[in-house]
Amino acid sequence: MFPSAPVASSARVLSFEEARHLVERHAADVFPGETETLDLLAGLGRVLAEGILADRDFPPFARATRDGYAVRTSDLLEVPARLEVVGEVKAGEWPEPGTCSVDRGQAVGIMTGAPLPAGADAVVMVEHTSLADRSVDVQRSVKAGENFVPRGAEARAGQPLLDRGQRLDHAGIAIAASAGKNWVQVFRRPRVAVLSTGDELVEIDAAPGPAQIRNSNSYSLAAQVHNAGGEAVRLEIAPDDRGRLRALIEEALNYDLLLLTGGVSMGKYDLVEQVLAELKAKFYFTGAEIQPGRPVVFGSCGAAMATSAQGGSAVGTRAEAPPRQRKYFFGLPGNPVSTMVTFALFARPMIEALAGQTPQQLVFLRARLKSEIRTKTGLKRFLPATLAGEFENAEVELARWQGSGDVAALARSNCYVVIPPDREQVDSGEWVSLLMR
Repeated sequence: MFPSAPVASSARVLSFEEARHLVERHAADVFPGETETLDLLAGLGRVLAEGILADRDFPPFARATRDGYAVRTSDLLEVPARLEVVGEVKAGEWPEPGTCSVDRGQAVGIMTGAPLPAGADAVVMVEHTSLADRSVDVQRSVKAGENFVPRGAEARAGQPLLDRGQRLDHAGIAIAASAGKNWVQVFRRPRVAVLSTGDELVEIDAAPGPAQIRNSNSYSLAAQVHNAGGEAVRLEIAPDDRGRLRALIEEALNYDLLLLTGGVSMGKYDLVEQVLAELKAKFYFTGAEIQPGRPVVFGSCGAAMATSAQGGSAVGTRAEAPPRQRKYFFGLPGNPVSTMVTFALFARPMIEALAGQTPQQLVFLRARLKSEIRTKTGLKRFLPATLAGEFENAEVELARWQGSGDVAALARSNCYVVIPPDREQVDSGEWVSLLMR
């Protein structure tokens, strides 16, 4: 039997909200790594290391938003009204004053996206008109400014379009392209060490023994790390051997963040917390009042010995390292669903921060419950479920699952139903909170 190393006195079990907010506060202090310049499309999903400014007014001219006729609203104080059609302008053409402008009693045909000709202050939609020879009969009046976007209404030249720290999605790519940015400066993806522990694990290409399982957690975590903006580095499986586990953890602490799975419970061979304590880790919490995933651990290494004022000698108290010197770690439970849930709830915001992004707050949606749920009080529960239905008639139903090891049930689900810790029964038809996955 292994003797237990003492875990830091600050270790504690927190409510879900306390644990999440504590991670967010630490994430606010971390610093992203180096930057690199990428082709615009290669920057998809990456975090901007520089803001993108408008290189000209957006839009660069007053832009029609409807097919119809550019008019002077003073000519339409009474309708129906007949106006002389003196020209037409389509997208990509510039209406030259004098040859395609609107004077009193006149109209110019205009297409969506075309520049508004001089003299016009609104666009009448074509469906509210009828053409008669070289004139147009307008059946409905319009207000000044209707059916066009003024020049510079979206942004003026030099104003920010995308901020530093914003992740580039398809809309951001479109904005950058509109500003002529074929290259973008982004933060390097943080390198996240993924370390699975336990003698029961074998690699996925190995034949497991009668009491062994394949190391699926490192693959699910690598996928979640990628989606959060990081680059996963899968280390070899750590056995239930303190010396080898310590060597692998020390190796893993060379990366930007460490994710450990397994070995964080109270079992005889659960050694992770013991080894981290030996490495003078600071534990911010050693559990969260949730299910699945209660034994989740969050902490950092890099504690420094405090120095006394007398002669500069080291004394026996440890001061926490400044944010730039800390290496954060999460100890995630080994059951696959627990691993995935605790990553989403706690590890993801830290990876987002290391990638240069402001960590995204959790947003719970609401839907009606299809079937009754009975559970125990005391823990906030994140239970695999399926949101289904059409349009406004969506309902959510709890998945049939066999506990936190049933990853197949989670794969068939698309969300988690969130049950407050004080509820032991939720009736069908009630509105419940959801976390999409």
